Amino acid sequence: MSLALATLIFEWRRYLAAVIALAFSGLLILAQVGMFTGMVQAATATIDRSRADLMIMPAKSESLINSGPSSLPRRIGPQLYLNPNVIEVASFDGGGGRWTNQPEGGQKQVTTWVQVNMVDTEPGALTLPVDYPENVRLALMEPNAVAIDRSALGRLGVKLGDTATVNGKTVRVRALLDGYPDVNQASIVVSRDTLRRLGMNEKGEKTGPLMVRIANPAQAEAIRDQLNAGAKGAYRAWTRAELARANEGALMKEQIIGIFLGFSVFLGFLIGVGITSQTLRGAILANIKEFASLRALGVSMGSLRLIVLELSFWVGVVGLGATALFTFLISLLARSAGLPMGFPTGWVALVAVLLMAISLASGLMALGVLKKSQPADLLR
Repeated sequence: MSLALATLIFEWRRYLAAVIALAFSGLLILAQVGMFTGMVQAATATIDRSRADLMIMPAKSESLINSGPSSLPRRIGPQLYLNPNVIEVASFDGGGGRWTNQPEGGQKQVTTWVQVNMVDTEPGALTLPVDYPENVRLALMEPNAVAIDRSALGRLGVKLGDTATVNGKTVRVRALLDGYPDVNQASIVVSRDTLRRLGMNEKGEKTGPLMVRIANPAQAEAIRDQLNAGAKGAYRAWTRAELARANEGALMKEQIIGIFLGFSVFLGFLIGVGITSQTLRGAILANIKEFASLRALGVSMGSLRLIVLELSFWVGVVGLGATALFTFLISLLARSAGLPMGFPTGWVALVAVLLMAISLASGLMALGVLKKSQPADLLR
């Protein structure tokens, strides 16, 4: 075991403040990234968990987030079957409406706007999420039945079996979902037939984004390229994974979110460098006689500097572990409160590099203390 690692293990209390500072610097950034990413994943969960291999959207759309109208000419659906690998096409329609509960026994009147998502209710339907229980599918087959995520019951002022109105038309809560929270705006799920009854289905020559199932999902990227090559600017095909990344990226590009994240990175860097460098400096000063003894034994100043840098490296590694632990606990707490969180690999890697940079920079700032490790001081 190296001297630096042994020092960190034996005198861990001296370095605890540095580890905690690094952990909270990373947590400050990851918590916000996780919250914003979770909001996107919750809003697009019905699509992300569908049986579709490809999504067809307007040619100029860059994502599902703030990309404007997503309607397509209805003729595009039949055209997709010209590709022999396409075996099923279904439109993903939806809408929004004014939700009003029907309070009973002193309940509070709730009137709010809800997002209406549509699924087909046939077994194995293309638009039906793979994690929908069979009882939810059967419940949605009833006319005017709706399914609601369990976390939205309080916001909508209903419970299982209650009735409400959407745009003045009566609906009944027939099923509850888990894992489909929507922080930004409450949403409900209905069947295609109920969507038509609510007057929200696409009419005329327009249809919603199209979901496509192909014969061999492993060839999704190749078939996407084939469809785009023959689109002639009428649409753009996406793989599900590609669209999910685009949705996350679109949210992160929002100006206010970019400001929040930029400020968090800056603040986390300042906190990390400030506390970690002072902690390392204090720990080295506390062991200055030991460093002086090493110099008296012939250890060069360059070797002592390497020991300090290695010590700062191990502090960074432990800080990364503490960050992972705290982030995991925060995600569990958020999930229990109905708040989804997601952590893109790119952001996790960025935070890891940032924390290691903070730790090593703090070590470099603490090297000046070694000048006080004079062997002559041992004779005093």
